[in-house]
Amino acid sequence: MTLLEAQEGKEYIIKKINTDDEELNAFLFSLGCYSDEPITVISHLKGGCVVSIKDGRYNIDKQLAEAIVVY
Repeated sequence: MTLLEAQEGKEYIIKKINTDDEELNAFLFSLGCYSDEPITVISHLKGGCVVSIKDGRYNIDKQLAEAIVVY
């Protein structure tokens, strides 16, 4: 399932990032968003969602949320 399908307030583990864009992978890694890392969806927005990774909260767009696969 992707972050867009995830329930709000529930912690998930990132399974993989579905993107071939190295810049995007580097950006997500700098946020602490990589495989086997816990992530929580705080809320779903019209254009994406707000997530909590480690001690930070980030607003990510719909395209990026679809690229992050969680379980």
